[in-house]
Amino acid sequence: MTVSRWGLLGVAVLALLSVLFAALWWLSPTHDASTVVAAFWHGSLGTTSAFFSGTLVRAIPLALLGAGLCVAFRAGVFNIGGEGQLMIGAVAATFVGLGHSLGPLHVVIALVAGAAGGAAWAAIAAELRRRFGVLEVISTIMLNFIAASLVAYLVRGPLQEPTGVYPQTELVEVPARLVRLLPDFRLHAGIFIAVIVCAAAWWFLRETAAGFRVRAVGASPSAAAIIGRVDVPRVTFGALVASGALAGLAGGVEVTGVTYALYENISPGYGFSAIAVAILAGLRPAFVPLSALLFATLETGALGMQRDAGIPSVVASALEAVVILATLVIGAGFLRRTALPASTAP
Repeated sequence: MTVSRWGLLGVAVLALLSVLFAALWWLSPTHDASTVVAAFWHGSLGTTSAFFSGTLVRAIPLALLGAGLCVAFRAGVFNIGGEGQLMIGAVAATFVGLGHSLGPLHVVIALVAGAAGGAAWAAIAAELRRRFGVLEVISTIMLNFIAASLVAYLVRGPLQEPTGVYPQTELVEVPARLVRLLPDFRLHAGIFIAVIVCAAAWWFLRETAAGFRVRAVGASPSAAAIIGRVDVPRVTFGALVASGALAGLAGGVEVTGVTYALYENISPGYGFSAIAVAILAGLRPAFVPLSALLFATLETGALGMQRDAGIPSVVASALEAVVILATLVIGAGFLRRTALPASTAP
């Protein structure tokens, strides 16, 4: 990344923070601005509990989803279905987690099942694109609604906990849970999985022939097909499925590391926030963890404002939405100004 690109990324981050604190100041006529800012700080970074039990935990699925979206977007595939793929991954991991104990590999099998579920769900959109030319933007969005309805049916029907009082499943078996890293906090071993996945995605795109084909197809499908003799449909199919697998893995990590059960709205919009995470990272998986941490800070800070400063939840959600929209606008300008197209830059 050149100095100019570093500068653009820095400007993007500063602009995001400016939007955030301008919104906080705008709220000051009805809420003391210092109280709102303090609530945001204490809810996200200001205490060890908020940081290790909230911010870092939320950054994990955002990083996994963001890495997958980087791969898909680099191939010119616009996967908007991370939310649904995460839910299906959570369903698959829950099925495995509720089964009889499989020993020390139980959690590994549950995570693999989650990744497989997300990949299979994304493969539906990939096949529709390859065989019928259906735009993945439309098909993946529609599959989000189907996935949400499927989860609602399962937790209120076949998988509902025995008492029938709560719309959720039973807790998964203890061997199917990720290890907590700190005794008094919710931070779990999924953070290592997220970092490894981001590093692997960066290595794949930068150092492998398959990664080069992904970048070439994203830069120009026709040139890749004619000059490089690349099988474009195969590359785009694989990129979308790989993106879905990482989204499904994120769902598996949520079930095995955070909730220990499946329920409605298991994702507070991770699949959509991850789009902004990937764009702010410049579609470079190496920068996804930092971008995910920024957005996790915004989300936990918004919750802190709601809890400690009495900011209504709709205002906190609107604030986060404004930040995401600002990221998309800034990120689009960032990608246009790079020396190389985002699909080809390493």
